[in-house]
Amino acid sequence: MKFKHPWILCASFALAGGMPVAWADAAGDAAAPETAVGPLAPATPVPPAPLAWKSLPAEQRQLLQSHAQDWDTLAPARQHALARGAKRWLQMDPTQRDQARERFQTWRALPEERRELIRRRWERFQQLDPDSQALVRENFRAYAQLPPWKRRMLRRRWLEATPAERAHMRERLEQRREHRRDLR
Repeated sequence: MKFKHPWILCASFALAGGMPVAWADAAGDAAAPETAVGPLAPATPVPPAPLAWKSLPAEQRQLLQSHAQDWDTLAPARQHALARGAKRWLQMDPTQRDQARERFQTWRALPEERRELIRRRWERFQQLDPDSQALVRENFRAYAQLPPWKRRMLRRRWLEATPAERAHMRERLEQRREHRRDLR
């Protein structure tokens, strides 16, 4: 399915907090959510109900006009995602819209394999419990504030590490987290 306004989807993801494109651009493979926290929370998906086209506000229908003909054939989850994206887009100021467009262009420029990797990581991130998601975001913010040379060094160390060494790194990180929690 080809989208006339793919930036709507980008806007919904770009400003969602924990942007996967940011992980890909700033940190590469080393910033995967699965490397920052432990096991995933069990998923209990609840399928959304279909969303009637007429139930959308007029502004959203106008923005999503390219989907009007096939709206009823879209999966309910897709309908809800598009509606959320349109709502977000309408709430953005012009600067935020420009940023969203720019991020979408960056996303489109990525090779399909890279985008698929990011999608899988995003799905895993979405399955984490809220505390783990907050921890991933906190770790990413701390990582992003490091000087570029330090990020390169950490990335190289991570990529060169064996699975056992990575497990040890995770263990040390968890110990430091527990120590910080105890200090609070």
